[in-house]
Amino acid sequence: MRRPAAALGAGLVLALLATLTSACTRDGGEHITLRVLASPELADVEPLLGELEEDTGVELKLEYTATAELEGQPPAAGRKSAHALAWLASDRSFLLRLQDSAGGLVRPESTSIMRSPVVVGLTPGAARDLRGRAPGGRISWADLADAAADGTVRFGMADPRRSDTGRAALVGVATAAAGTGSALREEDVSCDRLRGFRSGQTLTAPGSRELTDAYAERPEAADALIAHEAELLSLNASGRLREPLEIVHPDDGMVLSDFPLLLLDPGEREAYGKVVDWLLSADTQRELMRRTHRRPVSQDVEPTAELRTSVGNALSFPDRLSIVRRLVDDYGDPVHTTGDQVVFLLDFSTSMRGERIAALRAAFAGLSGADRTSTGKFARFYRGERLTVVRFGGSVLQERTVTVRSDADLKSLDRIVAGGGFDDATALWSALDRGYRIATDAVRAAPERPVAIVLMTDGENNTGLSYAEFLRRHARLGSAADAVPTFTVQFGEADAGALKRAAAATGGRMVDAGLSSLTDAFKEIRGCH
Repeated sequence: MRRPAAALGAGLVLALLATLTSACTRDGGEHITLRVLASPELADVEPLLGELEEDTGVELKLEYTATAELEGQPPAAGRKSAHALAWLASDRSFLLRLQDSAGGLVRPESTSIMRSPVVVGLTPGAARDLRGRAPGGRISWADLADAAADGTVRFGMADPRRSDTGRAALVGVATAAAGTGSALREEDVSCDRLRGFRSGQTLTAPGSRELTDAYAERPEAADALIAHEAELLSLNASGRLREPLEIVHPDDGMVLSDFPLLLLDPGEREAYGKVVDWLLSADTQRELMRRTHRRPVSQDVEPTAELRTSVGNALSFPDRLSIVRRLVDDYGDPVHTTGDQVVFLLDFSTSMRGERIAALRAAFAGLSGADRTSTGKFARFYRGERLTVVRFGGSVLQERTVTVRSDADLKSLDRIVAGGGFDDATALWSALDRGYRIATDAVRAAPERPVAIVLMTDGENNTGLSYAEFLRRHARLGSAADAVPTFTVQFGEADAGALKRAAAATGGRMVDAGLSSLTDAFKEIRGCH
């Protein structure tokens, strides 16, 4: 009986030794396991975690369910987080949410681990075409928006409602559209500036990893991908594409992600420190760079040749979450196609002859693609947009509706604005009544399509319906008319008070073209509601 007992004792010793060995690190430290709430983009660091565990005794169990705002963190009062750490592509939206929260939530300790800008990957053909159209061959977000609007470039981007990568891309494009060069303010977020850009999106996914996978399976679905530089480099290196994408760093700036590691459980600060020190060591930074194509944060590590391109103007993120959320809401669900309708009511009374009609024609030509300024590229008419032009004087002089499919459609509208005669009278409210009958028919035919009216005049109503009669007719049109705002443009000696009242009564607003130009006025309000 002694021999089995001895054998059992030896087995227990071996088991104990195995347990002790598994609980120790190379330096004899204690083993610990930490749950990590991670962005899906960080799945490519998983192969390094075994070595981290061997060197530090800290095992990281990454759960790839983190969202842009890190919902659920910190947990409700009196509860402990289920995760010790969070590792994100960016913590900007999360920190803005903390900033806005009641109760003074404490900002967790955070350390940047690596960096990557949000850039554009273009097929060689699309890159060649865009470079040929761009000033000096330097491609900008404005150039991409222009090409998306005219249908020559189709792009993929992760959903900014869920993905921080998609959100960073949207902030970068919107910042370029604002043209201020600084962080977006409330007044810079305008729903019309991204409509043309949005019309070119043909591929999306909840996150950028799913996006690159979808593109690799169906490269014919898009000519461009907007994602982190690292993700595009990894896709090129994967061998899944027939030809690699050309990576373009937009000339008007990029949003830079820094992949921070956050300490959610202060009780694990010692283990967090070990992990951070290991990740920031020169050897690990080189390995991260080699495996993930992200730029090192360590000054002791020389970037590889593919990562030496300057990020140029690093665009700032907004300083309030309300701005980011409004931008995301304006952009909407990228699965749904865009295609607003705008009804332009244009005054062709005799007072418009000369410089005024020349300004109107120039403004329309600019919206049709002739305006090559940065703001012009973002504000232009786009494929899929439905446009109605009504020329009026004492009555409707000419009317035409087109859905933009090609330059020929835009030219047909330009001809209406460029040609035709004038009239001695100005039936302002009769014209607006006609506009609402067009608009309400459009709403009833396609309730999902946003419709707006733009009324431009340089004079006062002197024939046709009175303002009071217009309001009575508008009320009889019901909910379909209530969904359509009117944006009035005051030009010359137009009655500002009347135009303000009409805009306010219909949920729109008035713009004074005399403060800038008719072109700028149209850019500011076209279809924005």
